[in-house]
Amino acid sequence: MPDNTWTTERVELLKNHFAAGLSCSQIASEIGVSRNAVIGKLSRLNLTRDKKPMVRRENAKSARSRSVPRLQYRILRKLFAETPAAEESEPMILSEQHCSLFELSEQKCRWPINSPGEEGFCFCGNQPLNGLPYCAGHSRLAYQPGSRVRAARG
Repeated sequence: MPDNTWTTERVELLKNHFAAGLSCSQIASEIGVSRNAVIGKLSRLNLTRDKKPMVRRENAKSARSRSVPRLQYRILRKLFAETPAAEESEPMILSEQHCSLFELSEQKCRWPINSPGEEGFCFCGNQPLNGLPYCAGHSRLAYQPGSRVRAARG
C-alpha cells in the first residue's frame, strides 16, 4: 500500500522551508504532517543544520536561586571569621524574643525551642542574619564549618 504523505510537492516545500530556517514544528504545520514525519524525512534526505553554540538564557529565578547559596556561604564565612573558635561545650544562646508558629516571619530566627507538642514549644525569634533563617548563635550551631567533610569521611 503506497504512502502518499511525501508527494513531490511536499518534499519541495519541506526543502524550501528548511532552507528558510523554519523549525520542524513550523514546517509540519505548513505542510500538514506531523513534526516527527518532518524530522524523519529530513534525516532520510540527509538534510542537517550546522550546530550553533547554544546560548543559555537564564531567567531571573534560576539566577537568583544559584546566587542565594553563594550569599549564604559569604555570610557564614564572615560569621565564623568574626567569632572566636567555639569551646568544647556549646555556647549559651539567649533567645529573648520567643515567638509562636503564628508569629514567625522572615524577620525572626526560626530555630525551634523544645520539641513540638511539648509545653513551652516556640521559636527563638531573635533577629536572623540577613539571608539566613537563623540568628548568629543558631547559625553557628546549624552550619558547622567542615561538617560535610567529616560526615563524608565518617
